This record gives sequence, structure tokens and C-alpha cells, in this order.
Amino acid sequence: MRNYACAKCGNKVYFENVQCVKCGTELGFDPERTSVVSLEPLAESAGSYMPIGYEGEAVRYCANAVHAACNWLTPAETGDGFCRACDLNRTIPDLSVLGNLDAWQELERAKKRLVYDLLRFGLPLDTSGEGGERLAFDFLLDAATGHLDGVITINVMEADAVERERQRQQFGEPYRSLLGHLRHESGHFYWNVLVAATGQQEAFRELFGDEREDYGTALARHHAEGPPPDWSERHVSSYASAHPWEDWAETWAHYLHMVSAVDTAQSEGMEPRASGLIFGAAWPFKTYDLHREESFGALMERWVPLTIALNNMSRGMGHNDFYPFVIPAPAYDKLAFVHKAIRDYVAAPSGAAHALAHGEPPVLTGPQAQHLRSAPGRSLIGRVYDRLK
Repeated sequence: MRNYACAKCGNKVYFENVQCVKCGTELGFDPERTSVVSLEPLAESAGSYMPIGYEGEAVRYCANAVHAACNWLTPAETGDGFCRACDLNRTIPDLSVLGNLDAWQELERAKKRLVYDLLRFGLPLDTSGEGGERLAFDFLLDAATGHLDGVITINVMEADAVERERQRQQFGEPYRSLLGHLRHESGHFYWNVLVAATGQQEAFRELFGDEREDYGTALARHHAEGPPPDWSERHVSSYASAHPWEDWAETWAHYLHMVSAVDTAQSEGMEPRASGLIFGAAWPFKTYDLHREESFGALMERWVPLTIALNNMSRGMGHNDFYPFVIPAPAYDKLAFVHKAIRDYVAAPSGAAHALAHGEPPVLTGPQAQHLRSAPGRSLIGRVYDRLK
């Protein structure tokens, strides 16, 4: 997460802020600029603003701002009133039910950070124009968390910290969070975009295994027998050993964790490689756009010492490790695959459509592929309902 400053007074402001605490200037997140901007009200148009220091059209707050569920901006004169992130919502909780508003606000805060990273990467939120799916969200009470045909469903109870901790202990997980849920489930959506639609299945199988293995049988075995004893030698988590699709989704989530954390550390000037610097001295290292520029090897060289430092800091405060995972060599290669898949897709003139336009159709084989051909637009992993890690 980048650092932001109020355009009027220079005070540091944060991603979720709606007002500068120093000068009172209204703030909002502009998804087109991927930046928190300071706002000047327009006298001639109530509820409309001009971002200070920028040229362009007037903006307004997302319609969900009235529920304190969103601080993102949307064009004042066009659209349906919802920002790019809230427009992805298909179902929200019944706000007349006690506790649902608080839960939804928590879900939105986590979802906004996911969508922020996706925008920073340059990844599409809607591939329906290329025969794919549109990313969407259902926040439902007592529903199974999972992914189906582009729709990510999250059980509203996951917003309850007590319930989330109960499930973490029940499933023996070292880590469980709303943002982790959303990142994991988004991995299923982007498997279709980055792997299936670009014909990368064979390269995927060399690292993750054959995704054509029966998914239901694999998950039933995992829940009944647990992970194999040597799972930690090949995977980022025990759940990743359940099935190749889960291995991808867990690896994808960890990759997003890494990029977001290093990006924030870079913005705050708090990386371990800066040890020995005089406080307040100029930052001596070149900064990178972690979502677009940094190589994978360089990212890992920054990630590992950062996690060690933050784990020690967390223990010093009496808390569990910030990052309670170890990355074995095979998982390192899988993370590198995710990194390359994102970079290759974004670098192509029109993503997956580029391959199709140049006579390179996706490689579709087996019964799943036959099912896809008989139902155009249907996800290869459409019938994925899983327990998120």
C-alpha cells in the first residue's frame, strides 16, 4: 500500500480515510488513479467534487458511502452511482438485521484491499468480453465460502473475529483472515484468466499437479485423512496439498500477501535492509512499483528478511507470528509461476485475447474441457466450492 498525503496541508492520510484529521479536507480513493485524493466541493453541483491537483471530470462518493462501507469515488455524471469495487457486489447482507452492517463494513474493507491490488497489477475484473467471466461477490449469511462461475461467496460470519478464530482452531490453521479468504477465492477466478484461457495448463501441471483429478474426491480425502505427512516440503500450506486448484489458490493468496506487505514496507521505509540508517535520513534505495516492475527474485530477497523481522516484532508484543509459514523450494517455483503468469498477461497487448487473435487457442483437454466446449463461457473450475484458508 502506497503512502498518501493531503493535498491541502501535506498531512499523511490513509487508504480508508474520508477526511484529513489535520485540516478537515474531504478525501476519497480514486480507482482510476489508484490514489487517495483530496476533494474540493463543487458549489454548482451538490455532492460533486473535483480532486485537488488533478484535471478531469467531477467525481462523487460511491453510493455505499452512506453506509460508511466505502470511501471510493466514481464519476459524478455517469455510471450507476457505485464505484468499481462496489459495482462487483451481487449480494450484500440484509442491513435490517442487527450486526449485518458492521459485518458488511468489515467485508468491504477487506475487499477494497483485494481490488486495490488487482488494479495495481493491471488485471481485469471482467473478462466476459473475451468469453470469460466477470468477477462478482455474494456476502451471505450461513453460506459456503467458495467460487462459482466468477462469483466469490463469503459467509458473513467470517467477519466475526470470534467465529473466525473458532474455525481457525477447528481446521488447525496458523492463519485466517477476511483478506486471506478473498485473496484465496480470487485465485480460482484468475486461474481461468491466467492459466486456462492462455493455454498454460501443461506448464501449470508440471508444478502444481493435474487439475483434472476429481475435485470432490480430493477434498473429501483431505477432510477425512488430513494432508500428507510431507506436505510442508512442497506446499505453502497444508490445504494447498488437497488439490492442484487449491495449491494454486493458496499460492496465489500468498503471492498477494507478499507483494502487498513489501509494497507497504517500501512506502513506510521500514525494510530490514535499511538497518543502520539514521532515522530521518533520505531513503537510499531505489523504489519499485512492486506490482509491475520488481523481479520475482528481488521480491523474495526483500520478503524473507521482512517476515523474519516482523515475526520477531510480533513475538515481542506477545502475539503470534506475522507470517507463520515457511516456503520450501517447490513452493518458491510455484510463486514464481504466479508472478510470471501475471506479468505475461498484463504485458500482452490484450491479455488472453492476444493468444486467440494470433491463432493460439487455449489447450483444452479431458472431460472438463469437453464440458466447457458444450457450455461456452462456463468456468473450468466453475463448480468449485471450497473451504477457504
